[in-house]
Amino acid sequence: MQHIYHTQGTCSQAIRFELDEQKRVHDVQFLGGCAGNTLGIASLVEGKPAQDVIERLKGIPCGYKSTSCPDQLARALQEALEKEQ
Repeated sequence: MQHIYHTQGTCSQAIRFELDEQKRVHDVQFLGGCAGNTLGIASLVEGKPAQDVIERLKGIPCGYKSTSCPDQLARALQEALEKEQ
């Protein structure tokens, strides 16, 4: 199922992604943000269980900000898992 999450506190404005039947992450696309970093994140999480991605990325700050693109992805995945229950 495809999801769109509108980010808060980051350079990216939104994150699109899919979760399959096994709750694995696919096709992550950040809209905005640092292209190299967001493409790297998307590549690293491809096919990984959403819960594992959440545990690894949740709480990562960006400089002086209390959130980051990886943290926002973790929040997006958490929200999607809660909606799908």
